[in-house]
Amino acid sequence: MKRSHRFMALAGATALLLAACTGASPSASMKAVRLQLQWLDQSQFAGYYAADKQGYYAAEGLQVTFLPGGGDVVPQQVGSAANGPEFTIAWVPKVLQAREQDSDLVQIAQMFQRAGTRSVSWKTAGITGPADWKGKKIGAWPFGNELEVVGSATLAGLKAGTDYTRVDQTFDMNMLIAARDGCAASATDCVDVAEAMIYNEWAQLLEATNPDTNELYQPGDFNVYDYNEHGQAMLQDALWARAAWLAEAGNEDVATKFLRASFKGWIYCRDHPDDCVQYALDHGSQWGKGHLAWMMNEVNGLIWPSPDGIGVLNVDAWNQTIDTATAGEILTKTPADGAYRLDLAKAALQGIDNATGTDWVKPTVPITKGGE
Repeated sequence: MKRSHRFMALAGATALLLAACTGASPSASMKAVRLQLQWLDQSQFAGYYAADKQGYYAAEGLQVTFLPGGGDVVPQQVGSAANGPEFTIAWVPKVLQAREQDSDLVQIAQMFQRAGTRSVSWKTAGITGPADWKGKKIGAWPFGNELEVVGSATLAGLKAGTDYTRVDQTFDMNMLIAARDGCAASATDCVDVAEAMIYNEWAQLLEATNPDTNELYQPGDFNVYDYNEHGQAMLQDALWARAAWLAEAGNEDVATKFLRASFKGWIYCRDHPDDCVQYALDHGSQWGKGHLAWMMNEVNGLIWPSPDGIGVLNVDAWNQTIDTATAGEILTKTPADGAYRLDLAKAALQGIDNATGTDWVKPTVPITKGGE
């Protein structure tokens, strides 16, 4: 079966981006590989920065070029292109949708063991979950970032455009803040419910000042719907490679080396989070140090503990993702075998100590005004 014209056009359109981001040529002894990030440079990717800064990639004979995401860069489309990067970070349901359009991306490691998505509303609105969304304006980001939101609405028996209004939310919390005193049906700048990542937009909200008190907003000002607590969470940041690339001689070994170094980078960030915040700043992150420190802590909480070892997919969590995605009409069918493989991550873990993080205790990181 051939890829759809739409998918091929989107994948082909990324070629210029890839050509512009390949970076300098490596020395003859180093293997050049590219990593497509899920989003803009920030602590969400600090483990990969650490693997570079600490020399873990170089020790494996790799020179890694980071390709930033953000805006209309869609990682699963970039990664699916025939000349695409060797490795891609993307959410599982996004890639499974792409596979339904004949992408050959295969998951080689599951980095986040838990989902970071939340849906947030004002406490005064009395909205506690999707069952309360009828007749409301529900914010969700485009480009596949909306899937948990719209899927959960479908599971609650609600259809966008009929039962609720789905709004393409800006990548901040301004549209929710604008609804502090209610969101009129005719308004174009507000939502009753906003999508937020626990490591990013939720912090943005708490970093903002309440004009009534001149103090920062507090968690108790909001209702937060955590998809993990309701069996609707879908797996997010995972590492993917094209099956065709993996099939080429020597590339499975390259993938194993890349994973081993990346795992060590994330272990370093677990044990040295302040260093990794600085690495995100060094990569040009737009966020302040306080915001990046919050993000680093929350991202660590999505990775650790990893009971089977960092990067090893929990098949039960995969199955929950599939069940939610199919029931929520995000996928049309259960993916065929071959969408993931466990062998490369397990091979990469050989010889790595304390790879589960079962003794890690999440510290408290304070919110700072404006994230500074």
